Amino acid sequence: MRTGAVALVSAVLLALALPAAPAGAAPLPFPLPALMADTGGGSQLITATAPGIRSTTGTVTWWDRRGGRWRAAGTAPARFGANGLVEGGVREQGTSTTPTGLYGLPYAFGTAPPPGGTRMPHRPVRDSSWWCQDNDSAAYNRWTDPRPADCRPTEAERLADYRTQYAHALVVAFNYDRPVRGRGAGIFLHVDGTGPTAGCVSVPRQAMADLLRWADPARRPHIAIGTEAGATALYRY
Repeated sequence: MRTGAVALVSAVLLALALPAAPAGAAPLPFPLPALMADTGGGSQLITATAPGIRSTTGTVTWWDRRGGRWRAAGTAPARFGANGLVEGGVREQGTSTTPTGLYGLPYAFGTAPPPGGTRMPHRPVRDSSWWCQDNDSAAYNRWTDPRPADCRPTEAERLADYRTQYAHALVVAFNYDRPVRGRGAGIFLHVDGTGPTAGCVSVPRQAMADLLRWADPARRPHIAIGTEAGATALYRY
């Protein structure tokens, strides 16, 4: 048996040993984080799961790890990119695909005030707040306020123009720490719009508010985006 298969079997056996999720949590036969290769090293995790790479809908679940055990804290329907999902390491900008992988969550932002109890660093969206997506700009894949001269407005997103979607949002650190030009910029977990996203993950507004109240930077929350099976399956991350 291959090493990867042994690890997966061990994870399944571990999951089988865990007690059922508490009342009100999403009922799963195995706590998904227990099957994953990496959860980011913290004790909070968001999983965004799609049935397959061409899916535009799926499920977001947020998890707590306490006493060595993962338990679901909440769940909500999710939307993905209009063209489905793609492995984050080969994603191309402008493809309306959601990048799969495991990512940090540096900070929150919003056109609305943060929900009471929010602990994540939070930036209010002003009319002068932009997210630069210009591959030729020094501010590529960064929040800017105001927009710098080398970031063309046609290659940037004015955040205040999306008051519904960005009422509450978390930055997903895809292509963020060492940005690769052309891979993509401005991937967030945010409030639903009217349909699939341009590459982000979205959930209903109440779920997004619940997530901001739940997320604790001291517990190093991450988000894992992937599919139920195949090369981009969540358990591979």
